[in-house]
Amino acid sequence: MPLRTLTGKHADPRKGRGAGVNPEGRFEQVGREGYDDGWESAAQDEERALKTVVTDERAKSIIARNDSPDIPFTQSINPYQGCEHGCIYCYARPSHAYRNLSPGIDFETKIFAKINAPELLRKELSKPGHKCELIALGANTDPYQPAERSRGITRGILEVCAEFNQPVGIVTKNAMVERDIDILGPMAAKGLAEVFLSVTSLDHELARRMEPRCTAPSRRLQAVRALADAGIPVGVMVAPVVPFLNDQEIEAIVAAAAEHGAQRSAYILMRLPFEVKTLFREWLERNYPLKAAHVMSRVQAMRGGRDNDPEFGSRMRGDGEFAHILARRFDIACKKAGLNQARRGEGMQRDTSQFRVPGAVKQGSLF
Repeated sequence: MPLRTLTGKHADPRKGRGAGVNPEGRFEQVGREGYDDGWESAAQDEERALKTVVTDERAKSIIARNDSPDIPFTQSINPYQGCEHGCIYCYARPSHAYRNLSPGIDFETKIFAKINAPELLRKELSKPGHKCELIALGANTDPYQPAERSRGITRGILEVCAEFNQPVGIVTKNAMVERDIDILGPMAAKGLAEVFLSVTSLDHELARRMEPRCTAPSRRLQAVRALADAGIPVGVMVAPVVPFLNDQEIEAIVAAAAEHGAQRSAYILMRLPFEVKTLFREWLERNYPLKAAHVMSRVQAMRGGRDNDPEFGSRMRGDGEFAHILARRFDIACKKAGLNQARRGEGMQRDTSQFRVPGAVKQGSLF
C-alpha cells in the first residue's frame, strides 16, 4: 500500500498527532509517494504544522443501525466523522477512505461535523413507526473530541434525547463529558443514561503516544468520579488491550476505576482492520522498536496467525491460550474490585417504556 510520507527534515511526525504516515485509502486507484528534492518551501512548513480543519456538513440521516451479534446496541449516532484525538489503533480510521481521504493523518486533521444532527434526530424519533431502543454515542468516533467545544452537536443530541425520554449510552476518552452532567444526571435518575470512559493506560507517556489529543488518564478518572457523584451510572472501558504495551495494567486500571466510583468495566482486544494494521505497525516501529516484533507476535497468536480477525465474537476478545488468560485475568480483577455485579447481559441502561414524542396526543386521551 503506498504511503504518503513526510520526508527529509519533515520526516518526523508532527507533535500531537498519532499517525506518522498518510496511506492511500483502499479505494484509491492512484498512489503517491513523498520525495525530498532538498528544496524548502512555505508549503512544506504549512504541511509540518498539520492544522486541524473542521468542515460543517448537513447529514441526510443520523441514526446508524447494525445487527452485529457481539455489539450490545443496534442504534448509534456519530456526530463527527474523523477524530482529532488521533488514537493510532482506532478501528474507525478506514471510514475516511470513503471520502477519498487517508485513514492516517487525514483522519486526525480533516474532521466533518454533522451540524444538523439534533434536528435530524428529532425528526427520526418523531416518526410514527420509530421503535425506541438505546442509542449509543461514541461507537465509532468520539462525541467529545475537541470540535465539540465549539460545535456542541453532542450536547444538542442529548437535549433531544432528554426531551423524548430516549435512553442513551456514551463511550468517550474526554473529560468534556462533565459539561453535560446537567442533562445526563436527570436522565440517569429515570434510568435513561449511562457513560463509559475509556482508559487505555495509567502511564501518561504511553497514553500520550498512543492517543495524543485525548484527555490525560488521571483526568479521565476524575471525570468518572464526577459522573458517579452526580448519580450517573459510569463504567470504564479497558480498551484496547495491546500485548506488551498495556496488558500488564489491566488489574491496576480496573482497581482505579472502582476507586473512582465506576460500577462496571469491560475490555476489548486491539483490532487492526484494513489500513489500521499498516498505521499501527509504522507507529510501533517508530515508538517501540525493541518491542515491535514481540507485540505483533502476540497479537497474531490471539488472532489466528493474522494481524486482524474480523469474525463476530472473536474479533473483540481474540482466541487461543493467551486470549483466554487475558479474559480470566480481567474477570478476576473485576470480581476483586467489586465491578460488574449486575447480572450478565444487563449492559447499558435501556428503559424504553418512558419514550414519548413531545406534544403527541395519546390514543383515547380525548375521551
